[in-house]
Amino acid sequence: MRSIAPPITPAPWPYPRWIAHRGAGTLTPENTLAAFRLGASHGYRMFECDVKLSSDGVPFLLHDDTLERTTDRSRLPDGAHPVAGQHLWHALSQLDAGGWHSPVYAGEPLPTLEAVARFCIANGYFLNIEIKPTVGTERHTGEVVAQHAARLWRGVAVPPLLTSFDIAALEGALATQPEMPRGLLIHALEGGTWAPWLGHATRLGCQAVVCNHELWSAESVALAKAAGFRLLSYTVNEDIEAQRLLDLGTDGLITDRVDHFQPQS
Repeated sequence: MRSIAPPITPAPWPYPRWIAHRGAGTLTPENTLAAFRLGASHGYRMFECDVKLSSDGVPFLLHDDTLERTTDRSRLPDGAHPVAGQHLWHALSQLDAGGWHSPVYAGEPLPTLEAVARFCIANGYFLNIEIKPTVGTERHTGEVVAQHAARLWRGVAVPPLLTSFDIAALEGALATQPEMPRGLLIHALEGGTWAPWLGHATRLGCQAVVCNHELWSAESVALAKAAGFRLLSYTVNEDIEAQRLLDLGTDGLITDRVDHFQPQS
């Protein structure tokens, strides 16, 4: 009879269980330093953010492909390309990334990854960087973001966790900075089964799998843990769901509700 291999024992996990989504969820303009500061004021020590590249290679924070939803793109010339990654950082740095949310945040700029790194390192906070490539730049974005993260956190005990839905971006991160921890983001199951995704995460040398919270069940948790992964969930905003995930033994919950969930719990 063939023996069954024992579960892989994962490496120690240095990150807090509770993670503030895009800095402070929906309470402030997402992916801004104002959001990070508010999340920190509620006791959060780890933040999730989205990072992409300007056309001249500067890593900066923005979730969407385009500028419409969370910036005042009217500052750009008429007819300017709506895709954020098509613009030089100098132009992007002039945009208002706070006024869309509420007048109190008018004038809040798009932050660079470097600015966020300085804030986190100075205060002993942890970071989950979701790599958000512009279409056509997937692998290159993974390479550049990983290189900048390695440089910015050089000498810091706990580096940021690099995650992405995009496999090519994670391939780029792995190729250029293999020592940086990585996680594969999953929104829905390919073919309804876990095997392909766990295979991707293993091939990419990931330490974590970060899922739409609805995908975690007793069965999926057991499969992912047996493969040696840490298990994170997005975006967890309801008490009953948070308790379900805690009872399942998952390792991290990304939430918008930083004013509701106590990160020490």
